[in-house]
Amino acid sequence: MKVISLFDGLSAAKIAISNLNIPITKYYASEIDRYAITVSYNNHNDIIQLGDVNEIDGKLFKNIDLLIGGSPCQDLSSLKIDRKGLQGDKSILFFQYARLLREIKPKYFLLENVKMSGKSIKDRDRISEILGVEPLLINSDRFVQQNRERLYWTNIPVKMDELPERPDWDGSYWQFRRTYWRENKSGVCPTLTANMGTGGNNVPYIKVGEDLIKLTPEQCEKLQGIPECYTDHVSKTQRYKMIGNSFTVPVIEFILSYIKL
Repeated sequence: MKVISLFDGLSAAKIAISNLNIPITKYYASEIDRYAITVSYNNHNDIIQLGDVNEIDGKLFKNIDLLIGGSPCQDLSSLKIDRKGLQGDKSILFFQYARLLREIKPKYFLLENVKMSGKSIKDRDRISEILGVEPLLINSDRFVQQNRERLYWTNIPVKMDELPERPDWDGSYWQFRRTYWRENKSGVCPTLTANMGTGGNNVPYIKVGEDLIKLTPEQCEKLQGIPECYTDHVSKTQRYKMIGNSFTVPVIEFILSYIKL
């Protein structure tokens, strides 16, 4: 399989493909965060880094099997009050994904982004119009102990009726500490975010008895389906940030398992 991964981050797509035992002949990655590149290189030294997505000429790539990426969501989230949608400084990079999809013409494509509602719906519909498919809504809690609703646009023939039922996650009480405590008794961790890298108050806590214990990077890796200590080549701050930015690996595995090569 020949793969191009845009906004590659810590190369979660490569983890998913490897877990499916799909042979990878070429894995090209576009990423500019030096910490994420360090982690990717230390786990997969065969990745071919392409640099800034804005500078990639898609016409140079032939016979690509999969174009995958999770374009920045900061300007698309319904939770952001001053959101600018697809014209925001970060989320405008979606149009680079769309450009490269047209130029490369891969056999399969997959784009991930945050769930959109309210004023964000017009952006969701615009993405669907450009890509020519409606998104799949999948919550990571079907696979891991984390509430993480994401949209997936793809031409892979996924059978959503084969999505596993949500396990009975119990025995855990999760909380985020920001300016207040929000207790979640569902047994599922709130969504991990890149803000975890900005300070301790954004890292989830688990309540064990009367004790509140801050999650370690290793525990956050588990909540994203990332191998333990996969990110330990950089500082804890950078580990939290890139884990929060990552795909949930088992969700990507589920989608990619329907690929026919």
